[in-house]
Amino acid sequence: MTSAVNTVNYRTRTGPLSASFLFLLACLYLLSACTRKDIDLSFAGQTMGTSYHITVVTDAGRFPDGVEGAVAELLGQLDQSMSTYKPDSELNNLNRLAVGKEITISADLWQVLQGAQHIHALSLGAFDPTVGPLVDLWGFGPEDTGDKVPSEVEINALMPRVDLGQLRLGSDNKVSKLAEIELDLSAIAKGYAAQQVAALLKAWGFGNFLVEVGGELQLAGHNRKGTPWRIAIEVPSLVQGGIEKVIAVSNIGIATSGDYRNYFEREGVRYSHTIDPRSGKPIIHNLASVTVLADTAGVADALATAFMVLGADKTLELAGQRDIPVYLLVKTADGFQASYSDAFKPYLDGAE
Repeated sequence: MTSAVNTVNYRTRTGPLSASFLFLLACLYLLSACTRKDIDLSFAGQTMGTSYHITVVTDAGRFPDGVEGAVAELLGQLDQSMSTYKPDSELNNLNRLAVGKEITISADLWQVLQGAQHIHALSLGAFDPTVGPLVDLWGFGPEDTGDKVPSEVEINALMPRVDLGQLRLGSDNKVSKLAEIELDLSAIAKGYAAQQVAALLKAWGFGNFLVEVGGELQLAGHNRKGTPWRIAIEVPSLVQGGIEKVIAVSNIGIATSGDYRNYFEREGVRYSHTIDPRSGKPIIHNLASVTVLADTAGVADALATAFMVLGADKTLELAGQRDIPVYLLVKTADGFQASYSDAFKPYLDGAE
């Protein structure tokens, strides 16, 4: 009797938290019956303008009462905290906060902001969740600006509002702003949500599971075959992509960011939706997608965004210095060229 293999097709994300057409799904393919007593139990739902999927490996025939409700409640709380689309969310309250005023926020929002500051510093400003005004200016926000290329004057006028360094985190979950900045946590919130759901599942006694929120993954233990989870990284494509590589992972967070769907062209120049917050302009390199592995999905989520801004060469340099597992696909005339950091290689070897 053949054993079941759980393979996840992991597709690249391309945009903000609440734009549902931009979110990625992890699809679980159960290929055959197995001799183990473990089975997969799964459930799914909607959150943060996208979907979530939970798969748990267990020898029980059903979930304990309350698990699905507890997950939905947790995700609802996180969405209410970090949404930019809910007028009364914690994040929007912070965005409306007057400069110099201080408020107390939830532990979850404080931790996400602290994590954002860490990745902002690590990436030398390439990750900056205050970049929203520039995204809107270039026409990649919720309002259609007609593919207009902004002037240097318009860009420079917004640059003072793009600086996460103007956010101050104090003790006891206190926060204040030193300038008129607004935050959009779409590049870290889904990953954080995945890792928090994972913590909840562990509290319920589960040790082997896969959590996917909008394409960001947090995995624990093994699949039902008793081996590491096998995750498929797809080739970037405007339609359904093929599998680029399969990796074997356990007890880790994964995020992929891509830049090949959302762009506009003007007078022969292609303008990417990925804005470099340091220059105020779209990126100009050919990095098509980057997959990042980290202890937590929130860190992987933010790093994936930062690396898309930095480009392949600087990403591999930083990943080498910090021992970060990354897998890159760069656009070429003939398709895509793959490269990866030394820290990523063991995950490729484990899948062979």
